[in-house]
Amino acid sequence: MMDRRTFVHRMVAGWVAAPPLGALAQPAGKLPRIGWLALNNADVSPHQTAAFRQGLRERGWIEGRNIVIESRYADGYAERLPALAAELLRLEVDIIVAAGSAPTRAAKDATRTIPIVMATSANALAEGFVGNLAQPGGNVTGMTFLAGPEIPGKQLELLKELAPAASRVAVLTNPTNASHAAYARELADVATSLKSQLRFVEARSPQQLDAAFDSIAREHAAALLVLTDGMFFGQRRRIAELAARSRLPAMYSQREFVDAGALAAYGPTLGDMARRAASHVDKILKGARPGELPVEQPTKFELVINLKTARALGITIPQAVLLRADEVIQ
Repeated sequence: MMDRRTFVHRMVAGWVAAPPLGALAQPAGKLPRIGWLALNNADVSPHQTAAFRQGLRERGWIEGRNIVIESRYADGYAERLPALAAELLRLEVDIIVAAGSAPTRAAKDATRTIPIVMATSANALAEGFVGNLAQPGGNVTGMTFLAGPEIPGKQLELLKELAPAASRVAVLTNPTNASHAAYARELADVATSLKSQLRFVEARSPQQLDAAFDSIAREHAAALLVLTDGMFFGQRRRIAELAARSRLPAMYSQREFVDAGALAAYGPTLGDMARRAASHVDKILKGARPGELPVEQPTKFELVINLKTARALGITIPQAVLLRADEVIQ
């Protein structure tokens, strides 16, 4: 006969070992299947996928034990994303996690019923992924980089502090990124207050980056602002090298550019956004409707400065900026 202490111990062990509620709702032998859809290869942003998996583990979802993750990467070619999204649907995934704006667009075009969680997106409102952040409706929720011009405006202000003599600033945009047109309009207002002249330069593919920097040189721009974009992120090392070759102090949205040799970046951390996206996945697997889960914005922002690049450009970073920096790379 089992005594009371043994019974309690076995009950507690059973609670600890029990799978999350979402797994219990699945047919016997069928694990929840998550599709991960990304523009760039896995080695372009390994910490982002690692952070997403960590976020799942924190909520009891262990890959291979009570959840399956199907990953598809477009090798930097946005035109491949629709076929990859369709492939995930054929695999009967329960949720698609979109790592960026272009994957979100491809997933949204592919299905209006399967839940889509944005691990990152540039501007969920401007890009038309949701109509309202608090009540997105439809089948899309997750994380958005920003909902307005605040971050690009702040980046332009910081760039002016780094290069106060630069009255003409080039802004690198991607015409296929639906958020950039809205940012360009808002940046024009910020530039007026800063007495800056903006020159918008486009690159829609890696093959157009050289021509874009040739155009920047012809415009005699003295500084560069690179808007957040999946293609730019995948080409960050090359863009940093082109900026250095052109002797341009430049500001970016992700610290990964600075790690690749760029001068400075200000924006949210991709890993933190991906980890928080895992909470949306967890809630959906437990029965929540994606349209009822608010789209969240980042809460952690970081300013990172590369002093080695500053010295190579002959720039002295103001002490006030260094004191505000979250990290200074020597």
